[in-house]
Amino acid sequence: MALTFTFDPAVTPDLRDGILDLWADVSNAGGAVGFVPPVTPEAIRPELVKHFAAMAEGRTRLLVGHDERGKVAATAFLTLNTHRLMTHWLWLYTVMVHPRHQGKGYGRDLLAAAEDAARGLDGIEAIRLTCRGGLGLERFYGSCGYKEVGRIPGAIRVAPGDDRDDVIMLLPLG
Repeated sequence: MALTFTFDPAVTPDLRDGILDLWADVSNAGGAVGFVPPVTPEAIRPELVKHFAAMAEGRTRLLVGHDERGKVAATAFLTLNTHRLMTHWLWLYTVMVHPRHQGKGYGRDLLAAAEDAARGLDGIEAIRLTCRGGLGLERFYGSCGYKEVGRIPGAIRVAPGDDRDDVIMLLPLG
């Protein structure tokens, strides 16, 4: 069964807790979403609060996917540029699909829903994201239409002696 996506959902305690649990589960399964295992929802909470603050300021929009049980199963945050010369593209952050749902095409569904959401915003011509090298994420995003447009070698330090490239990907919407 497919996920049900909602753009700009009401932020409720259930949604907040669902995102925290998703983020911890993805991180602890080895997902490249800003943390390394082991991590708890409480350790992630300050980062989610930053996303919610940006939402309250109108700089960030949330896309959330719920599974057939109504559980948060996927997210992506679409962040508008505040620089006056870069308002024609946005950032895609914290792109996650719960490990129990991976391999079902839901990642592609999430990216397609994010693309649809971005196309619905005035003046947005492209989506930009970064991903951690060494996990095959570039291939996945590439298969969804994103192009690698830059790479910073060793920019992400996962652990001492384990540096990964920061890969910059772009999806033109035109």
